[in-house]
Amino acid sequence: MKTNFLFPNSWKMVGWLLFIPGIVLVLVGSFLNMSIDDILQTKVLAVYSDPFLGTSGWLKWIENGIADELLTVMVIGGGVLVGFSKMKNEDEMMANLRYESLVWATYLNYGIILFTTLFVFGIAYMNVLIHNLFTLLFFFILRFHYRIYKVSKSADYEE
Repeated sequence: MKTNFLFPNSWKMVGWLLFIPGIVLVLVGSFLNMSIDDILQTKVLAVYSDPFLGTSGWLKWIENGIADELLTVMVIGGGVLVGFSKMKNEDEMMANLRYESLVWATYLNYGIILFTTLFVFGIAYMNVLIHNLFTLLFFFILRFHYRIYKVSKSADYEE
């Protein structure tokens, strides 16, 4: 079976080291309603910037808190490495579990978006869309590893 599109198994640990702390920090910040915009202020190159009060423009240096960008990179980068690194025994069954989990996570993710589009409004809806950056990967990883756990406990699958 070809798995050219998967990362090496050794990258999965790096993914977990990025993903878990990133998810915990995002959830803690969300539940405690904390703003991290003022943390790690530095000058960054903005391809496009449109501040609330100020002038918009292309390709300019701006002062920005980069903590939220670092958390986003941690969660997405770690999630991609966890979800798309080879298993130690990558076979047809693992490929099928990966495929089914990705389809299931996509359905669930877009179901949540459709539901919130119809029934959630204002800033709460914007929060759902922001968190939606992470939910597809989160649901996929959760489902994929749950299915691996279930299969490993079943007598039908022998390594």
